[in-house]
Amino acid sequence: MASSRSRALLGPHQTDLPRITIEIPDGGDISDTTPSITREWSSSSLSVSKTISESPTGSIGDSLEPPRTSRVASVSSGSTTLDGQEDALRPDPGSEADFSVENNCFGFSPGQLNKLLNPKSLPAFYALGGLRGLEKGLRTDIGAGLGVDEQSLPGTVTFDKATTTHANLLTPNHFDTKEVAPTSQSQSSQPFGDRIRVYGRNVLPEKKATPLWKLMWRAYNDKILLLLTAAAAISLALGLYETFGADHPPGSPMPVDWVEGLAICVAILIVVLVGSLNDFQKERAFVRLNAKKEDRHVKAIRSGKSMIISVHDVLVGDVLHLEPGDMVPADGIFIEGHNVKCDESSATGESDQLKKTGGEDVMLLIERGHTKSGELDPFIISGSKVLEGVGTYLVTSVGANSSYGKILMAMRQDVEPTPLQVKLDGLAGAIAKLGSGSAILLFVVLLVRFLVNLPGSHLSSAEKASQFMDILIVAITVIVVAVPEGLPLAVTLALAFATTRLVKLNNLVRILKSCETMGNATTICSDKTGTLTQNKMTVVTGTFASLSFDDKNNQGSERRSITFASDLSTELKRTIIQSVAINSTAFEGQDDADHGFVGSKTETALLGFARNVLAMGSLSDERSNAQVAQLMPFDSSRKCMGTVIKLADGSYRFLVKGASEILLGYCCNILMPDGIQQLTQSERARIESVIESYAKQCLRTISLIFKDFPQWPPQGAESSGDPTAADFDFLLKGMTFLGAVGIQDPIRPGVPEAIAKCQHAGVFVRMVTGDNIVTAKAIAKDCGIYTDGIVMEGPVFRTLSESRMMEMLPRIQVLARSSPEDKRILVTRLRQLGEVVAVTGDGTNDGPALKAADIGFSMGIAGTEVAKEASAIILMDDNFASILTALMWGRAVNDAVRKFLQFQITVNITAVILTFVSSVVDSEMRSVLTAVQLLWINLIMDTLAALALATDPPTEEILNRKPSKRTAPLISIIMWKMIIGQAIFQLTVTLILHFGGPTILGYPDDEIRSIVFNTFVWMQIFNEFNNRRLDNKFNIFTGLHRNWFFIAINCIMVGGQIAIAFIGGAAFSIVRINGTQWAICIVAAMLSLPWAVLIRCFPDAWFAAIAGFVGKPVVIVYRVLSRFMTRVGKLIPRKNNKQKEETVDNAETRSEFVEYMASSSSQDLEKGQKS
Repeated sequence: MASSRSRALLGPHQTDLPRITIEIPDGGDISDTTPSITREWSSSSLSVSKTISESPTGSIGDSLEPPRTSRVASVSSGSTTLDGQEDALRPDPGSEADFSVENNCFGFSPGQLNKLLNPKSLPAFYALGGLRGLEKGLRTDIGAGLGVDEQSLPGTVTFDKATTTHANLLTPNHFDTKEVAPTSQSQSSQPFGDRIRVYGRNVLPEKKATPLWKLMWRAYNDKILLLLTAAAAISLALGLYETFGADHPPGSPMPVDWVEGLAICVAILIVVLVGSLNDFQKERAFVRLNAKKEDRHVKAIRSGKSMIISVHDVLVGDVLHLEPGDMVPADGIFIEGHNVKCDESSATGESDQLKKTGGEDVMLLIERGHTKSGELDPFIISGSKVLEGVGTYLVTSVGANSSYGKILMAMRQDVEPTPLQVKLDGLAGAIAKLGSGSAILLFVVLLVRFLVNLPGSHLSSAEKASQFMDILIVAITVIVVAVPEGLPLAVTLALAFATTRLVKLNNLVRILKSCETMGNATTICSDKTGTLTQNKMTVVTGTFASLSFDDKNNQGSERRSITFASDLSTELKRTIIQSVAINSTAFEGQDDADHGFVGSKTETALLGFARNVLAMGSLSDERSNAQVAQLMPFDSSRKCMGTVIKLADGSYRFLVKGASEILLGYCCNILMPDGIQQLTQSERARIESVIESYAKQCLRTISLIFKDFPQWPPQGAESSGDPTAADFDFLLKGMTFLGAVGIQDPIRPGVPEAIAKCQHAGVFVRMVTGDNIVTAKAIAKDCGIYTDGIVMEGPVFRTLSESRMMEMLPRIQVLARSSPEDKRILVTRLRQLGEVVAVTGDGTNDGPALKAADIGFSMGIAGTEVAKEASAIILMDDNFASILTALMWGRAVNDAVRKFLQFQITVNITAVILTFVSSVVDSEMRSVLTAVQLLWINLIMDTLAALALATDPPTEEILNRKPSKRTAPLISIIMWKMIIGQAIFQLTVTLILHFGGPTILGYPDDEIRSIVFNTFVWMQIFNEFNNRRLDNKFNIFTGLHRNWFFIAINCIMVGGQIAIAFIGGAAFSIVRINGTQWAICIVAAMLSLPWAVLIRCFPDAWFAAIAGFVGKPVVIVYRVLSRFMTRVGKLIPRKNNKQKEETVDNAETRSEFVEYMASSSSQDLEKGQKS
């Protein structure tokens, strides 16, 4: 009996567990000995003793031999040969709450189930009763799964009753409601209500959103804003003193100098609020994107039927299918299967392939004396990948309780910046250095003038202090305007906007940087099936023995499938049905889609043919009547899959289906109506001719072959890793040809047009497929991929020398019969040639190619979870046209950032120079633009313009240009031409109005200043339209009606400026202007539109030559300023060393800003001339 101490460790419900004593003779071998196992257990109401004689199962004894020492293995809850049995279910410090659940109607708590893993624990597995104990304690069925109609569960299963299951290992012990103890818990009408209440859902708790106030605080904790706030507060205090604390002559108006200080504080608040709201919206957008990204579907068994469910709906007690390429969604225990091997490196760090052993087999082996955990592994870890084999497993932990869930919870972090964001951060730093240098120079000049004028000044002390604060505020405001914090915001907004739209357009972006990279893609390597074709497959032609059928062509002489079926012999028909139904991983679905089956489209087409033409009955009946000895899952290198079944006469039949011409090469016999005959050369030539004729009709050809064996595994073909299984490489010879079918998969509507658009956009499209070369070439020709290039097979491609391969690569248009390794080599070599490569993949072995590419596209429908995990973007409809959509939006993201950059730098240059010149020249050292006015302009150019320009959706015109090279500068010659041209225009207009306005127009100074401010703002509004184009074309309104964001934000800007002009007089230091003055402002600003036309007409080559000459002294000035600002920055305390490292890392990136002006690359000139 278990001790009281052991009961306390094992759980609150446990009393006495069974004690099992196994007598093993000295030197005996349990595989050839029948041990006598005596089981005893007792409780308050039951006392039973019985002896069972057990016969070992050869499959277990052969693969894992027990120890050959004389011993008595005593196994119980309190005393066991398994190391750590006593502590197996002991709560870890801090996890005690997981071991206590109120009204737990199950046998185990979440904490007890968690002890199975982290690390893997055979003692815990045994203490929980093994697989049967888990089945009973979790109130499920390892064969039928959970019931689809389960809601609340009556009664309670105690820990004792669940764990006593392992006292009867060899007897199936399904859950019996008679064994449930009554309970008074409340009834729930929610599906799986009790199960969800106790064990939770397979979702991680939502990451706590950052509150808006905290985002505002972060935005406000900018050094420049804090400095400006301090200056504004001092200005406000001085203004209040001048208004209320100083004496004023009788009859003089009350001073309102305090209004400017208050207005600056309000402007700072608005800037902080708008910035934090943008961050808040961005965070919410990426949370929604991640939720969509993490959702996927898995195959589960419920109520005895296989069905597809969301990974978020997986529950503890579910029975899930395991197939090659699956990413395990939850922790569990392996039930049964064939040769299941997992890669657990993502969860455990170990890269070895781990073969799984069924839970019941593990328990039996433990009873026989095995205690080495390395040889007994029934544990399925969430986050691991199924490399090969098929099987089922019982889910024991989900969500945050699972191994992978705990890792993800510990690794939660913010979204990493994309390369473009990093590059723009560096560029923003460079602009900030120039702006800060200008501001410091301005402050020094004005301060010197202020100090020089002090001795003869008649101003009071308060007025002198106020004048000094005005100088300081203007200098600080110049820095605020010069720092382009809108640049990273523009990238973030563009990416958030693009990824949200792309999800609606069937592109799920998993890695943000892929969205911007896709815009520069130069080549696309696309799969055929499902991407270029509809993936709606139907068997339309076939040949078996001497009979054939054709449902595709209509020339009048074809034999249809109905006639063909009636001519088949019963034996031949049964063999075909066996080959299709048993050798398949598809299963019957709930609807009529895909012939009523769920699985690979090729397999559903074959099953539809077997059911509709050959009158196959229920698929589940076919499989339940077959004794499967071994499975060979589909192997992309062999291009086939196989199944071994035991026949009624005791012999074994090896059924194989796969690529026609490859399987035909394995055959030396053929099944004819009168029996198996030798495959003659003439018959082989006939079959090859039929297969080629199918391929020329764009049909996928699949062959069925088989071979009978007297025993399994055959003599001499045993697998080295498992003597109970055969090595298929030794068996694929001397096979018997059964037949071949042609499967029609029509080209997707719109694919030829999409490929033509890609080619027009300068993107080279290649087809990489596993189909034979004739089919691939025919479909590539219909799609427009194949013109006069090279068509090659994978086996030939991989044997090319490096020089020969590099020579042929640019002309290869179709790669047929390619393996995943061929695809990876192709992608790697293309990248070595400087190409930006996008590649599609759907299989587990496509992972390396998807990772090697610049942008990996996985198939959302046909793709395995491993492929999706390796990809950057998931095509949710498996459609090539969606790749074109991603290309267009990728270019739109890059264009949005460049548009905003062009707008931002124009305003930066104009505002800084205008403020500097007007302040230095003015006798009172006043800038034509006050601090509040500059903050309004900063709000326009940083936040509102980013929102407007970052949300331009792509148009068809975006495909009229070639992709940018990797080395292309961020700011092109055409962009620099527009920036400098508009800056010259704006400075000319504003300086003429400011200095010549009183003479030319005859208006007083306060009205002139109001006109200059109003004109400057309207020039930015009109220039925003100019910046909607980055080329030399004139139509700046294209697609404007489709961008409601742009229209709405411009209405806000216009409305805000009008309101400021009429009611913001005191705060903005302006006066109301009349209708004539409004006309002057609008007309002068509107001239920027025809001026932009003249700029676009200016030859790019001329501008490049001028920029190259003028840019050299600018580079010298920048370097001096950069060194000075870097030294000043070192004097300012840093929050941490990481910021210092980032400053050093971005130094080279920042220097690009000025060096763009001095550089005039040939590609920029060519681009400008073409435009």
